[in-house]
Amino acid sequence: MIGKPLNQPIRDWTDRRVWIVGASSGIGAALALALLAAGARVAISARGADKLLALAADHPNAIVVPFDASDEMAWEPAVERVAQTLGELDLVVLGAARYDPQHVWDLDMAQAKASYALNVLSVYQAVSLLTPRLLAQRRGGIAVIGSISSYTGLPRAIVYGATKAALQNFTETLYFELAPKGLSVYLISPGFVKTPMTDKNDFEMPGLMTPEAAAAAILKGMARGQFEIRFPFGFANMLRWISRLPYRWRFALLHRTTGQ
Repeated sequence: MIGKPLNQPIRDWTDRRVWIVGASSGIGAALALALLAAGARVAISARGADKLLALAADHPNAIVVPFDASDEMAWEPAVERVAQTLGELDLVVLGAARYDPQHVWDLDMAQAKASYALNVLSVYQAVSLLTPRLLAQRRGGIAVIGSISSYTGLPRAIVYGATKAALQNFTETLYFELAPKGLSVYLISPGFVKTPMTDKNDFEMPGLMTPEAAAAAILKGMARGQFEIRFPFGFANMLRWISRLPYRWRFALLHRTTGQ
């Protein structure tokens, strides 16, 4: 790494207080387990209380706070419950999301609206409530789970990719405004990770990772104080490079590599 880290590196998670939204499966669940194993106190949230309770069963430092992140009215009571249980927060991870692969000619507006409500607007709702608390603490951080699909338009990602592109811009602005005030901001950009969401894909997924490997990559990035934590390294960097090509070359290369 060249120069000063963009965030305060976190190498010791002992007694750190973390809230993960979207923790019932996939990356969120694996990250919760990794943090609990590292000694953190972790509040876990998602709609499915049963999955959260199963995850927390063997972990006394896990606090279950089930709620629907797409429900605007559910956020304030959830924030209050986490604050009453954990007190000040060292990190909030916003990872609740939905993925409905579809082509533009099959666009389902109900799914599109539901995706924006969960993938984007829920993050705005969370940040609007949590930022004043973090600023009052004068420390802590926010991590937003985006996707490398934000880098460029891709087949069947007409909705999902656009929501993640919105989150990339949002999180960059969040860093620009909050870092000078002493807060850390992380943009987590996964590639293909074996989760219930990617199980919907019917094509070969380059660089497919386990959720556990994804969680390890996230913790490694936070230990380095990175702003954007992208993985898997090779595939994610290749797509980032493709996204910087002139459109004529980019579109031709993507058509050839995706076969669409």
